[in-house]
Amino acid sequence: MIQLKHSLLSLVLLAVSSVAQSVIGPVGDMVITDQTVAPDGFSRLGAVANGIAAGLLIRGNKGDHFQLNVVNQLSDNTILQSTSIHWHGLFQAGTGWADGPAFINQCPIAKGNSFLYDFTAVGQAGTFWWHSHLSTQYCDGLRGPMVIYDPEDPHADLYDVDDTNTILTLADWYHDPAKTLGFPTPASTLFNGLGRHAKGSFPSAYRSLKWLTCFDRYRIRLINMACDPDFTFSIEGHEMTIIEVDGVNHEPLTVDQIQIFAGQRYSFVLNANQDEDNYWIRASPSIGDGGFDDGINSAILRYTNADVAEPITRSDTSTAPLLEQNLVPLENPGAPGNPVVGGVDVAINLAFAFTSAGTFTVNGAQFTPPPVPVLLQILSGASTADDLLPEGSVFPLPLDSTIEISMPGGIVGGGHPFHLHGHTFDVVRSAGSSVYNYDNPPRRDVVNIGTTGDNVTIRFTTDNAGPWFLHCHIDWHLEAGLAVIFAEGVDSWTTAIDPTDQWDQLCPIYDALPEADL
Repeated sequence: MIQLKHSLLSLVLLAVSSVAQSVIGPVGDMVITDQTVAPDGFSRLGAVANGIAAGLLIRGNKGDHFQLNVVNQLSDNTILQSTSIHWHGLFQAGTGWADGPAFINQCPIAKGNSFLYDFTAVGQAGTFWWHSHLSTQYCDGLRGPMVIYDPEDPHADLYDVDDTNTILTLADWYHDPAKTLGFPTPASTLFNGLGRHAKGSFPSAYRSLKWLTCFDRYRIRLINMACDPDFTFSIEGHEMTIIEVDGVNHEPLTVDQIQIFAGQRYSFVLNANQDEDNYWIRASPSIGDGGFDDGINSAILRYTNADVAEPITRSDTSTAPLLEQNLVPLENPGAPGNPVVGGVDVAINLAFAFTSAGTFTVNGAQFTPPPVPVLLQILSGASTADDLLPEGSVFPLPLDSTIEISMPGGIVGGGHPFHLHGHTFDVVRSAGSSVYNYDNPPRRDVVNIGTTGDNVTIRFTTDNAGPWFLHCHIDWHLEAGLAVIFAEGVDSWTTAIDPTDQWDQLCPIYDALPEADL
């Protein structure tokens, strides 16, 4: 791992004991259990990996072979007892069976069963995360950061410290089990798994703290692991120089505020060049209790020699917020295809709608999980590309082709952050902009589609055969149908994707479960 010098920026998670291994990788067991957790002072049953309520960290180096054995020991039907894990941002080239979405790439892992995810993140390094991809289960806490370090990071000369202590996760938290919720409002914002909620008498001191040494430069890896809100993020008195977006190196861009949507990640360099003092870290959520009274939506950045005290609130006004369209990839910039609207092999417009039944549709179809995983439908020989289920939600794409997807904004509940599995994409038109940029557009794997009048447009090349989900990363919206599947190079799945024998047994074991054990 890159650890350029001993870091004095350390993370303290108050009232959390470190009784289990908090870091694994690239090989290790993920033991999934239910346990009582209280990340914001309110106790409830949650789902965790290796006993780490704040989120187990998985790490490795570029080129590592990952073997992550998920052992399902869930046992309380207050929450879902089956599970499935997605490695968000990893392409899974040739290992689409290990991508994780339940009923797309695999059947869920039944309680009492285990499953080995065995893959190599070919050519990838950066900031990723893992989470359950079964229904809304990750909203019960089954999520965590994943970092792949690059020993030859082209930005390495811009920072001094990049270690496990410089990872900062943002998340929402709910006081009821996810499977009982529809379109809920979060109770609190969590920083590295801890926070405060505004309602009730829980005067806890839960808050994430960081210590900085003056004049060091820290690579902060910011991850939005929320089920719903985007966060407007800032650190009082400090600028942030973005160098990575969703696992893709970008040219350095200095900002003082970042709007980060569910599923997105940013690495930024934080220069500890201010007075040795305490400074507020703010993450204002787009839904839920706003403001910062009584320490909600807040954490503290503390310099080494500063007093242990709450910061004095400074009247910071953003003058340089992040605009997505200003991000420029560091390597191989430029969108595939010709530099005109529709200048690709396949162009698809996705029309979104919200129905009176409280569901979402894409081009008239509500996504509902099929009874047999999409990948298995082809590998079993039971289907062709034209009759894949769920009907209306599967779009066959030819291999070695340029693809353009346009996604008009304005649907209720936005902005909607759309995540594409199996790829990154070039955002040739961003939310809030009418300009099409084919020369050097941002490259990422989650994009906000904006509001009425926006027509966010992305491009990618089909170089990765498999069934790849495109879905809203507001998990409640995915559950309500806001998703499609791109069936890429279907004719080659039987030769390009070779699941393990253990994968073959997932469906028979899951299908035999009684309803009470699902």
